[in-house]
Amino acid sequence: MRVDLHSHTEVSPDCKTPLRDIPGWMLRTNTRVLAVTDHDQYRGGPALQAIVRDLGLDDRLSVIAGEEITTREGELIGLFLQERIPPQLSPEDTVQAIKAQGGLVLLQHGFDPLKRHRLRPEATARIADQVDIVEVFNSRLSRHHWNRVAEAWAHERHLPVCAGSDAHTLRDIGEAWVETPFRTVQTPEQLLAALREGVVAGRWTHPVYAFGQKQWRNFNGQFRRH
Repeated sequence: MRVDLHSHTEVSPDCKTPLRDIPGWMLRTNTRVLAVTDHDQYRGGPALQAIVRDLGLDDRLSVIAGEEITTREGELIGLFLQERIPPQLSPEDTVQAIKAQGGLVLLQHGFDPLKRHRLRPEATARIADQVDIVEVFNSRLSRHHWNRVAEAWAHERHLPVCAGSDAHTLRDIGEAWVETPFRTVQTPEQLLAALREGVVAGRWTHPVYAFGQKQWRNFNGQFRRH
């Protein structure tokens, strides 16, 4: 199965992907574990969990409630959250808030200098010993080189690694993944076990092309709905 730990939905202000369309796409792409990490919003994850449950698919699809949180020094992802974490806290306070909910801290696209909202290097250094997972394949970085930098950083610290599509359209979901034996994932421990048995893979797309692709897919989606 595929595990994608970085995705956005219609709950994010810069994404229009309807929550109701996601379960079918997950099955189609074998993305059996998906973390919903909307920008500074939490409700997308629980809403998708409810949709999956109502469809009777909760033995086949696992949805992790998360949030891509804007700290005062860049973004961090929290996984397995129980409630929204407000933006504009310090990185340290953000990490503390994630851990207080029993969640996992995921460092995403933190090494690409062209990512406007990446966590600043000095902040990354300060929270390094609190990071639980490192995203070492992001489909939307400016250069694939920065994925390799993240991988080296994670391996130096013996940290679990993951991939994230950073999906902002439906078809982006599952473009970066960890391939791992099938299981349902309901807890942080189950996720970490799945990552340790997995292999990172994905398709990197140049950001300029990705932006044009996003506009085209959004246009096509609106046209089909009309």
